Amino acid sequence: RDELYLNLEKLKVFGRIYVANEGINAQVSVPASHFEAFKTYLYSIEPLNSIRLNIAVDDDGKSFWVLKIKVREKIVADGINDPAFDMQNRGKYVNAEQFNQLTEDPNTIVVDMRNHYEYEVGHFERAIEVPSDTFREQLPMAADMLKEAKDKNIIMYCTGGIRCEKASAFMLHQGFKNVFHLEGGIINYVNQAKETGLPLKFHGKNFVFDNRLGERVTEEIISKCHQCGKPADTHVNCANEGCHLLFIQCEECKEKWEGTCSQECYDFVHLPIEEQKEKRKGVDKGRNIFNKSRARLRPKLPELRKEKD
Repeated sequence: RDELYLNLEKLKVFGRIYVANEGINAQVSVPASHFEAFKTYLYSIEPLNSIRLNIAVDDDGKSFWVLKIKVREKIVADGINDPAFDMQNRGKYVNAEQFNQLTEDPNTIVVDMRNHYEYEVGHFERAIEVPSDTFREQLPMAADMLKEAKDKNIIMYCTGGIRCEKASAFMLHQGFKNVFHLEGGIINYVNQAKETGLPLKFHGKNFVFDNRLGERVTEEIISKCHQCGKPADTHVNCANEGCHLLFIQCEECKEKWEGTCSQECYDFVHLPIEEQKEKRKGVDKGRNIFNKSRARLRPKLPELRKEKD
């Protein structure tokens, strides 16, 4: 970890990196002038030699501002404790062209292994959402949802290919026969499709876990403002430092509610600063920044107004 940090810091690399015995998961921002040096260093590490690099689909230069490297037991918390589980026995990789071909078959099942707030703003055609709060809950839930389809083609996907790769191995472990996963996830798919002129089967935005909060893939807006219901797909964190709820807000509501998610938070940010600080004591303001479940969303403002009436 320390050696990795020192070498990447020299190259002015920012981002978030998780290191575990099973591998590495990294989302980083690299100055264009240092990109080749970054690849050279990365490939000098034998287990990482020639590792695939997913290049951002849409970059505004505002992804990361610091470098954090953490050592974890697993790069993705999966809750799998079965000693018979074999991560090497995973689904078949498919590239963008193969994905498009397989999904032409109406009997192929496309499974989104991301969280609700990711799925909400963008997903593949006919993709089904596994509506759980965590990845560890998604795995058994996906197997249960599809238990009557063990002989069908099942394609799993996620943002960069890590979650769906592990999910494909879990599905095979559960007795599914024809499991595929999208190599490099949505990011690699979009880049491949654009380079080769393939029709895009992903619609909307690709949610990302950095300050951008999303990459524009198509111009379609498939989600709605959580406050007024108008078409919108811009994620923001509530301006109330004691809340920080991640939600979708249109420009009109952003202006009207000053970046807050509810009447309660709107009133809160208009309190004197010292009173706000006092009320925030003991509150974990980071708990909602990437809260994964549908249940995280408070009632829409019209509902709150009805309650007050």
